[in-house]
Amino acid sequence: MDTAFRPASQPTSQPTSQSPRAGSAPAGAGSEIVEGIGEPAAQRTTLSKHEAHDWNEEHQGQEEHEGEARRHHAPRGVSDRFALGFVLLLRYVADTFFAKRYGHRAIVLETVAAVPGMVGATIKHLKCLRRMEDDEGWIRTLMEEAENERMHLMTFVEIAKPTVFERLVILFAQWIFYVGFFLLHLVSSRTAHRVVGYFEEEAVVSYTQYLMEIDAGRSPNLPAPTIAMQYWKLPADATLRDVLLVVRADEAHHRDVNHGYANELAGERVDPASISPYPSHADRTQRDA
Repeated sequence: MDTAFRPASQPTSQPTSQSPRAGSAPAGAGSEIVEGIGEPAAQRTTLSKHEAHDWNEEHQGQEEHEGEARRHHAPRGVSDRFALGFVLLLRYVADTFFAKRYGHRAIVLETVAAVPGMVGATIKHLKCLRRMEDDEGWIRTLMEEAENERMHLMTFVEIAKPTVFERLVILFAQWIFYVGFFLLHLVSSRTAHRVVGYFEEEAVVSYTQYLMEIDAGRSPNLPAPTIAMQYWKLPADATLRDVLLVVRADEAHHRDVNHGYANELAGERVDPASISPYPSHADRTQRDA
């Protein structure tokens, strides 16, 4: 399997040169990834005027923080627009319910974010068994994505203790999302992975907002939980801000991998250089030691 889409348990510090199935292509070929959503709408011809206005209003001032370039996959066709609309609806619900309680927002959303990788890996596994074909590394990649999102959850549980009501919300939301996402994956794997790509775009925005709150002094920069320092191999004096930076990098990687996979399923070429690097993580043996 190519290192550009290498299973996330084997992090790479630099993107590599070839995608696992479709091969390399010039940057942006077939993917219409838009860099820096804060640019004037006229420069982003892949978005309609209405879409560009809405996106700028939602994300203005958030797309770049600590050098993080904001990426958005411009929707093309009914499948992409459905995926984006669904994710923006989830974002509206999260904003309404949690406002700026970012720690509690992260707890609930990470329980949902850990579902797609497990569902995708299960369906890919069964498909490969039926067809007696190689998975090209995708099962391991998706399983690692699910594990990574679970570690995000375990980290934020240490930061913001969930209430009984939030635990009930998690129980309800997880079952609804699991069943719905499983059915969506059966109908259209491309749409399912596009949903994840857009979901991760919003995760990058949310963690960027959290970082901005800390930098502005409106949220405390707490010491990093021990589990986070072990998993991301952070120094002993690491803080919540350090944790948010690596969590955001995780989400950016998942964003690009899922958008790339959706593009591959659509028969398009993927530029490996567009995949954000994955932070280094400890393996299970090191975490349990």
